[in-house]
Amino acid sequence: MDNHAEMTLSLVRHSADSAAHDRSVDWAIGYLAETCRQQGITVTEMKGIDALSGHGAGLCILVSGPDPEHGADKGSSVNVPQEAESFGLSWQNAEGRPVLNAAGSDPQGIVYAILELADIVKYSADPLAGLSQIKPYAEKPAAPVRSINRLFVSEVEDKPWFYDKAFWLEYLTELATHRFNRLHLALGMGYDYGHDPGVKDNYFCFAYPYLLDLPGYDVKVKGLPQGEAERNLDMLRFISKEARLRGVHFQLGIWTHAYDPSDSPDANYLIEGVNPDNHAAYCRDALGALIQACPDVEGITIRTHYEGGIPEPAHEFWKIVFSGILKAGRPVELDLHAKGVDDQMLQVAIETGLPVVVSPKYWAEHMGPPYHQAAIRQTELPAEDTDRPDLMAITATYRKFTRYGYADFLKEDRKYGVLYRIWPGTQRVLLWGDPAMAAGYGRLGSFGGGLGVELCEPLAFKARKGTGSPGGREPYADASLGLAGAEWKKYLYTYRLWGRLLYNPDARPDSWRRYLRFEFGEAAPAAEEALAHASRILPLVTAAHLPSAANNHYWPEMYANMPIARSAGKLVQYGDTPEPKTFGAVSPLDPAMFYRIDDFADDLLQGNRSGKYSPLDVAAQLTGFADRAMTELAEAVSMINEHESHSFRRWKIDVSAQAGLGHFFAGKLRAGVAYALFERTGDPAQLREALQFYQSAKEAWVSVIESTQGIYREDITFGYVPYMRGHWADRLPLIEEDIAALEQELEDAGPAVPQEKETASAGVFTPSAAEKPAVEHTPPAVFRKGEAVKLFLSVPEASAEWQIQLHYRHANQVESYQVTDMKREGEQYVASIPEGYTDTPYPIIYFFELRDGSGHAWLSPGFNETLSNQPYYLLRQES
Repeated sequence: MDNHAEMTLSLVRHSADSAAHDRSVDWAIGYLAETCRQQGITVTEMKGIDALSGHGAGLCILVSGPDPEHGADKGSSVNVPQEAESFGLSWQNAEGRPVLNAAGSDPQGIVYAILELADIVKYSADPLAGLSQIKPYAEKPAAPVRSINRLFVSEVEDKPWFYDKAFWLEYLTELATHRFNRLHLALGMGYDYGHDPGVKDNYFCFAYPYLLDLPGYDVKVKGLPQGEAERNLDMLRFISKEARLRGVHFQLGIWTHAYDPSDSPDANYLIEGVNPDNHAAYCRDALGALIQACPDVEGITIRTHYEGGIPEPAHEFWKIVFSGILKAGRPVELDLHAKGVDDQMLQVAIETGLPVVVSPKYWAEHMGPPYHQAAIRQTELPAEDTDRPDLMAITATYRKFTRYGYADFLKEDRKYGVLYRIWPGTQRVLLWGDPAMAAGYGRLGSFGGGLGVELCEPLAFKARKGTGSPGGREPYADASLGLAGAEWKKYLYTYRLWGRLLYNPDARPDSWRRYLRFEFGEAAPAAEEALAHASRILPLVTAAHLPSAANNHYWPEMYANMPIARSAGKLVQYGDTPEPKTFGAVSPLDPAMFYRIDDFADDLLQGNRSGKYSPLDVAAQLTGFADRAMTELAEAVSMINEHESHSFRRWKIDVSAQAGLGHFFAGKLRAGVAYALFERTGDPAQLREALQFYQSAKEAWVSVIESTQGIYREDITFGYVPYMRGHWADRLPLIEEDIAALEQELEDAGPAVPQEKETASAGVFTPSAAEKPAVEHTPPAVFRKGEAVKLFLSVPEASAEWQIQLHYRHANQVESYQVTDMKREGEQYVASIPEGYTDTPYPIIYFFELRDGSGHAWLSPGFNETLSNQPYYLLRQES
């Protein structure tokens, strides 16, 4: 092969293959050609496959669709799945030469195949060799929707990227490359009306007049510069058009319909011309005009509960507004944010005839492991009344349980889709990237027939509630680590993992490792493992210990310390923590799988441990993740010159910070248990142990400060309250105050009293030698409505004193678990879910609890070592 041939790539499409000539495929081929050009490779498109016979020996790519004559499977070494958006890369012979076939089941699948080739070219040391060495494979999506939610919440920080066409072209291409197929641009999501007095930065909050001047209504934004609404609308057209060109569904989120911030005299803008008499009609007509003006908007997301600015109940208001979507004359998706949605609201939406989606939160307003919480907290159960019936008559009472999970929306016969949204509360700034967890979300995002997952992207809610400052969303103080206005590029690996593993949880590891090899060379494997283990820390903390479900109160990444000692007082406003609002009283976000500290101490002293994961189990896992992250990071550091790689410096800083957080929470959980035991026994030795653990936790927090000080800005803002802004260094005084309170309690407690006999808590901090027993269980494929389900469990090492129970409930989070003892029959344990219980519109979830008679207990199936699985079984109805 001569040098000219080595730098040439030929591409051909059958003229009769309509899918291969779709405009989105034209765009993808253009992007591939430009990517190749940047690598010094010339791409020539041939008129037809016959032309290959006299075109030299360079690499040739055949682009094909599902057409039976000219399509994906003709002569290929792999079959492309028939499902929408599937693709394959394979080799076949054409005109006597090997040809690389980039094939798809439809135009979008073809786009993914071509973008995969472009990605190989972009991140290969020898791009043509990288293409030539492709091994045949095919992929199909695990769920129909893989979505990114990008939020506009700050005029000063978000206008720069909103108006930047070059940003959008690059950003949308990155999303499409990693097989995201939906972009939700959320306007008005920054405030929760009804909770947020003193609204300041209200740009786009009541979005319509910021985008258009509606004939027949004299509605204007007072103070909005001349021509800015037209500019905003032009940008919306541009963004949605470019998204659609790449096969990315564009979803416009209009989260607020409050027009009058009357209790907010400092608001940037006032809306003129809207009043109670014309409010609903204006919103209807403005929404219809907006969709007509933007033909590439394919869906609308609306928050219908009171935080969107409309007091409840408001079914008639929304019936009027929804009708405006029909003016588009096309099937625009109507996505209802699930909080507060009831059957009447669903019926109003369904009666429009539009495709309807309900989008519940995946893990409250945070991110936990990939499974869906097995139970919701007590505080989220329905209430009889509310102190604001004029505002939240539905959401705060009988539909309260819809706030933080899938609630009761998973009926098998539903007439709407369910899309799970991961909110941005747990981890906002530090880099996240765990292939195992991302794959877990890919597998479990279709839980109960769900459509998939929408991820609120990194830095979402940055500069929320009027806390923006000039200079964009850049969080770094160290200019050498910043990305010159392209702060989103710090998270390229995060986007890559989420997109590819939501699309296919079994994706080939090379699809993310080629990027790591390009960035870190031989250090790539260690860098991958370091970040993977670090990234498991905060999701585990979120599931096991949640002071507040609200992301505008609780931020575990930059944790505002909650006191262990009652004597420390109420220092942080975590309103949804039970009394006495101390660290030990905090509920897990999933109370079916995890123990509360105070409950664990009670059960421990009573010799009645359940199989739940204890705070000490969680602490051990956190310690293991943190230690492994730092071990792998040290390995990576030994192979790379971090001073020559800003990318690796960012990686190292964030891994170190997360490892420090892991050690902090591990130490504090142990301290919380020791203090809870002291409260119950009065033994100062346990208080002394609590102090030792707490001092260790403080040292870990100091290490986080050392990792981040001078690196990140002193005031990173996600809200105006102190615990939603600042730096890790700001949090240290509250930790020290709490330690001082414990030291004073120890001084007041006097000397330890010798114990006459060993207490039930003796040795609690010594790791148990008891290993989880092997369990064998094959879940039924489905169940039949109205028929009993018999379940069998084998535990080879179980003896007569073992007790095994079955826990089961409908996939309806407002319900409690039914618990029944399993009976031993021969070598197996047996229990049944009764026929009356299976007469239900819901799937059924269940798990087992095992006690060995010696104080040890476990849940089965429980978690795997990466926390990426579902720790219970889901049983669907036979269709």
